[in-house]
Amino acid sequence: MNGASLEERAAPLADDAAHLLLVDDDRRIRELLSRVLGKNGYRVTLAATAAEARAQLKSFAFDLLVLDVMMPGETGIALAADVRRTSEVPILMLTALDEADDRVRGLEAGADDYLAKPYEPRELLLRIASILRRAAPRQPKPDGVARFGPFAFHPERGELRQGDEPIRITDRERDMLAILSAAGGATVSREDLAGLAGAEGGNERAVDVQVNRLRRKIESDPANPAFLQTVRGLGYRLLLDP
Repeated sequence: MNGASLEERAAPLADDAAHLLLVDDDRRIRELLSRVLGKNGYRVTLAATAAEARAQLKSFAFDLLVLDVMMPGETGIALAADVRRTSEVPILMLTALDEADDRVRGLEAGADDYLAKPYEPRELLLRIASILRRAAPRQPKPDGVARFGPFAFHPERGELRQGDEPIRITDRERDMLAILSAAGGATVSREDLAGLAGAEGGNERAVDVQVNRLRRKIESDPANPAFLQTVRGLGYRLLLDP
């Protein structure tokens, strides 16, 4: 990476600044990238190994993972594949390997993009911005209807439809869909969902049960949800269509 080509200007971190997890076993690269990313408005958490990355993933919800492929022990590709089994967090792979097969392996593991070393920091920043833009939460349509896949939820009518067919939902499921769709794809905490009227005394465990029941109505594979997703350690989000 050539750090001399980027004009680094300090930028104050906004309250909603994207939080990146940077995983690389090279301390010099970690420190350099942390400075570059921080000066360009990102919050950055560092990890030197896959094990350290997992510990951070248990504590924080990240907007993007930047993973080096060639690490001692567990590789970045193996970590990406493991993360992708339970999370849709965007992943950018960094590697010194530029063979087509290696790029394909990274993408097959669930990476969203792949950047080969050496690279210009400006290109890294552009790739990160592009990934985050694609992953940005979708907002409800102007008509107020939240659409996801073949489903449409009408908050004012409290109605969920799949195409032209109405889907029967309970009052609690209706309330849950209303607050999730109003969040526009952002994460809603389990505590907030438990505070819904009638949520069995605010029991967060009851929220998990209700989510599982709702998933059986809107997901083709409830164990691997495409729409109503878990954000580990935080809560749930409903992914809306563009």
